[in-house]
Amino acid sequence: MAIVPKKHEMPSQEPSVRAHNFREVALGYPVEIAVEEAKRCLNCRNRPCVQGCPVNIAIPDFIARIKEQDFEGAYRILSAYSSLPAVCGRVCPQEEQCEKYCTLGVKFEPVAIGRLERFAADYHNANAADSPAAPESNGHKVAVIGSGPSGLTCAGDLAKKGYRVTVFEALHTAGGVLVYGIPEFRLPKSIVAQEIETLKGLGVHIETNVVIGKTLTVDELFKMGYEAVYIGSGAGLPNFMGIPGESLKGVYSANEFLTRSNLMKAYREHNDTPIMKGGRVAVVGGGNVAMDAARTALRLGAEKVYIVYRRSMEELPARKEEVEHAMEEGIDFRLLNNPVEILGFENPDDPRDPKNGFVCGMRCIRMELGAPDAGGRRRPIPVAGSEFVLDVDTVVIAIGTSPNPLIKDTTAGLNVNARGGIIVAKNGETSRENVFAGGDAVTGAATVISAMGAGKVAARAIDERLMPAREA
Repeated sequence: MAIVPKKHEMPSQEPSVRAHNFREVALGYPVEIAVEEAKRCLNCRNRPCVQGCPVNIAIPDFIARIKEQDFEGAYRILSAYSSLPAVCGRVCPQEEQCEKYCTLGVKFEPVAIGRLERFAADYHNANAADSPAAPESNGHKVAVIGSGPSGLTCAGDLAKKGYRVTVFEALHTAGGVLVYGIPEFRLPKSIVAQEIETLKGLGVHIETNVVIGKTLTVDELFKMGYEAVYIGSGAGLPNFMGIPGESLKGVYSANEFLTRSNLMKAYREHNDTPIMKGGRVAVVGGGNVAMDAARTALRLGAEKVYIVYRRSMEELPARKEEVEHAMEEGIDFRLLNNPVEILGFENPDDPRDPKNGFVCGMRCIRMELGAPDAGGRRRPIPVAGSEFVLDVDTVVIAIGTSPNPLIKDTTAGLNVNARGGIIVAKNGETSRENVFAGGDAVTGAATVISAMGAGKVAARAIDERLMPAREA
């Protein structure tokens, strides 16, 4: 049978329609297309795709099950490696991981591994009648701080081994960045809720509204009988540029902007969560979070949305698919531009003018690319005399985040690096005995799947640490 050279396209909403709603953009493969795409897999002996996966899913095996139309079998293989397959199938950068190493991709387009993962997980969630059974308890207790992808993965892997796991979440809804950071149109919250219910079925207990470092400390968790603690608290502290005007009304961090929309449902009509809607919006940054913020602003009713990024399209770090979607929806990319000041409206003749203190523009300077920096990307250099003002009334800063220092500041002997990331050994253990950490709390903002990989590593190390006590 001849090889189909290109991936099968995934059905999606038309750009002119989706730009004005929060429903999921990509609609998923129907059964017939999923089976045809699975047939493209060569099932090669050395399996380079598996090595490219941070959680080492047996990719050819689950794809073979789809080819045979054993969709539940495909899901069972996936769920043995991943606690969040429906999430990963949607948001993981497969083009830089498993698909990047696909043998078929040497001559043709790689197999659409992520789309097939999503298909198998969605098929299971829509058709499975049985809930997972909680394994028999082994009598050991582990606390997990944070219910994002890293914490949920660690909790799920430990629960499968019989540990009594409690996940402590600071917010009122479990899911971490999956619910507050990633928009509904890219990751429906019902999908996250289903994945979490599956973990609860395995015996994972989740306590929300618990801020570790304030409500409880790490030391108090040990006093409560937890034998190990995993810190998967993410990187929720937004970075700013340090330019004039960042304290004006109408300036948001991307974290705040997306949290108000995603978790607090500001996008819903008649919702009382305050957020700027309409007008002209500039989003500063070029990563996936910047794309999410820009596309959210458009759906909230903005008449014009800009992406302002200081490098060129070649250096843009966001996923290619997300950039393409943003462009299709009409986002205006102002590349090789950098903000130097956010301008505020002031009416000295009437201090009561309600516009006073609000954003009325952003002064930018054009850039050119020079020699590569320490990370290998060409360094952006300002072009003298090229300043101009962009007419905007809302600015969203999306230039990255750092770990919140609260846990570090309330946990004696916990070593961190200069960026605030917790320092860990290869197995995820910190400088405190039986305290482990992983994900963005260690690395700073990174991908969902890399955070999950860290959660798996730590779960394995925790089990190895507590196993002697279990056998004694």
